[in-house]
Amino acid sequence: MRVITGRAKGHKLKAPEGLGTRPMLDRVKVSLFSVLEGYGRFHGRVLDLYAGTGSLGIEFLSRGASKADFVEQSAHVCGIIRDNLRHTKLDAQAQVHTLPVERFLRSHRGGGHFDYIMMDPPYADPAIEQMINLVVEMGMGHVGSLLIVGHSPRVPLADTYPSLTRIKFRHIGDSCFSIYVWGERVAPPTVEGDVDVLDRAEEKSL
Repeated sequence: MRVITGRAKGHKLKAPEGLGTRPMLDRVKVSLFSVLEGYGRFHGRVLDLYAGTGSLGIEFLSRGASKADFVEQSAHVCGIIRDNLRHTKLDAQAQVHTLPVERFLRSHRGGGHFDYIMMDPPYADPAIEQMINLVVEMGMGHVGSLLIVGHSPRVPLADTYPSLTRIKFRHIGDSCFSIYVWGERVAPPTVEGDVDVLDRAEEKSL
């Protein structure tokens, strides 16, 4: 597992042994960030929920985000995130929170907005929609913020939630990711194999 590009390009990242943490597959991560690049340069604050190894938040920092908060409930895994941040020399731009995601979200209310919020919860987590709604309820984003959700194809997500509209969906093997925008639609990049949910609906209405 490596950082794909940016300041820390090529750096290897540590991962905990066993099956308790399931890092996003490299080919899915490559696909995700190639889509995100189409929405403009990376900037601002990142929130990496269910952070695992920290691979996704580190990728955002490597590509130009100014700060990232990593949320992971395992103290051992948080130690690995800190090691990966030091190894990539990105630790000065990061804060690691050893908390369950729900507790972090409730305690952070009023603590400022994020430009990107990444959720890659345990595989096929049935509480994923509850956490999406809590992210909105606790005011984690602002108009134009992007919420990126990694999920199983067996856990379908809605095209809209309060304040959120899905603008991109991609299914790769046994993994999916959905990208939502807060408050307004942004023009999605056109990449072969993508499904733009809104464009598809618009075509049906013509």
